[in-house]
Amino acid sequence: MFRHKGSRRTFLHNLRLASNLSFIAGIVNIAGVLSVATLTTNVTGHFAYFAEEISLKNYSKAITFLLFILSFLFGAFTCNTLIEITSLKKPRIAHAFPMIIEVTILLIIGFGFVKHQEYIAYLLLFSMGIQNALVTQISQSVVRTTHLTGLFTDLGIELSQLFFYRKPVEKSRLRRSIFLRLSIITFFFLGCVLGGIFYEKYELKILLFAALSLIIALLFDNIIIYYHLTKRKIKSSFHEEEN
Repeated sequence: MFRHKGSRRTFLHNLRLASNLSFIAGIVNIAGVLSVATLTTNVTGHFAYFAEEISLKNYSKAITFLLFILSFLFGAFTCNTLIEITSLKKPRIAHAFPMIIEVTILLIIGFGFVKHQEYIAYLLLFSMGIQNALVTQISQSVVRTTHLTGLFTDLGIELSQLFFYRKPVEKSRLRRSIFLRLSIITFFFLGCVLGGIFYEKYELKILLFAALSLIIALLFDNIIIYYHLTKRKIKSSFHEEEN
């Protein structure tokens, strides 16, 4: 799910990546809205708010929205920088460090160590910048998990193409792509709904569940990888004994 890149990636890899991380993004999204009244999974709206505050000459508020935007940007920058550095020596675990940072941020906020609303927003935007860059880099821009605008655009295009594509290969590829996009939208929606339901009782502690989901995804990926590596070693040693 996290390790395979390029031609080695399959539809199933992208589906697992999309469903897991879009669900987490959905939880973070509703947590930001309900706790600090701020969009924390994308920055599109913050540009409008920034322009509005500039026009009203509320420069201090405008700076806050600018920092929201830069927090997301810095998250993406940090993620790719860590991946590039780690890939030079240990490419198999290059994805792990950005994920650890994201988990740490979610745990810190979930346990209530950060109280200031703006700092909470900065950190959540930074973590979603990390996540969006991570899935973009791993899937080579096939998967996006922190915002839905582009997804709905692509989905609308592909639904239209169903009426025009005739070749079986094209239709099969198109249906898989549509299913992937619908999965991202569905799991993002589920994360938002479940997060909203449990927020009334647990408030920002719902981020602990998001962190746990990310940890499970990382462990599950490692278990699968080590299972296949062990299986190959056993087969290799068995063939050597036969020879």
